[in-house]
Amino acid sequence: MRKSLLQVVDIDRGECRAVQRFDGVVEAPNWTPDGTRLIFNRAGRLYAWDLERGKETPIDTGSLDRLNNDHVLSPDGREVAFSHRTADDNLSRIYRMPLFGGVPQLVTPNGPSYLHGWSPDGARLVYCAKRHGQFDIYSIDADGREEERQLTRTPELDDGPEYSPDGRHIWFNSAMGGTMQIWRMTADGSHLMPMTADALFHNWFPHVSPDGHWVAFLSYRQDEVEASDHPPGKSVAIRLMEASGGAARTLVELFGGQGTINVNSWSPDSRSLAFVSYEP
Repeated sequence: MRKSLLQVVDIDRGECRAVQRFDGVVEAPNWTPDGTRLIFNRAGRLYAWDLERGKETPIDTGSLDRLNNDHVLSPDGREVAFSHRTADDNLSRIYRMPLFGGVPQLVTPNGPSYLHGWSPDGARLVYCAKRHGQFDIYSIDADGREEERQLTRTPELDDGPEYSPDGRHIWFNSAMGGTMQIWRMTADGSHLMPMTADALFHNWFPHVSPDGHWVAFLSYRQDEVEASDHPPGKSVAIRLMEASGGAARTLVELFGGQGTINVNSWSPDSRSLAFVSYEP
């Protein structure tokens, strides 16, 4: 059985602190806005880790027990939205509910849909979805009462969309150009701009710090994985760059990949990142 290590890294000192070691696969930690808990996925369910008390609490998602590692909190921290694989067709769809238990509400009737971001004003969700045989970036109002909006229309894979803290931009990763790199566009899907152009790495899952200054992302070596793949069980790096662009620096190297930082894992004060590594 693979063991998971939930950790926190200080972005200034680069020092890692172990939070808890788990038997089995734990994935995708994100911080509550008050800084007291980490929310993570394990075996199709959500859990909260109390950082002060060192205690785990399950989050009741009712009959939905096939959650993947795409979950985000509302800006006020009162709700959680997540992707769940429906049993009848095995397609992922997005739901929302009160953070510590309640009746999940379906947001995206179409699947597959993989959640990644919630707008700072709480009004919209942004996600990767496969429609007509192609993965692109879409957004929808958080209640799911309107038609979804397609934001990208590229033949390559676009994934990992997330709003900037001011709501003006959406960051995402795309294989436009042949390698997986970090991109940015305005929230309406216009003005696409490449933010990385690495010759050695495929870059995934950009996460903007709450203060808007930094972007963290996950990097795979190009000679080890395909541009469209983000598997577990690889030697990867969490890298950091300024949101205005420029060179990226390696924050931590680890054994991980899928599940390490699939969702935004910044601390509310923008000083630390939570992540998961795995024991080979």
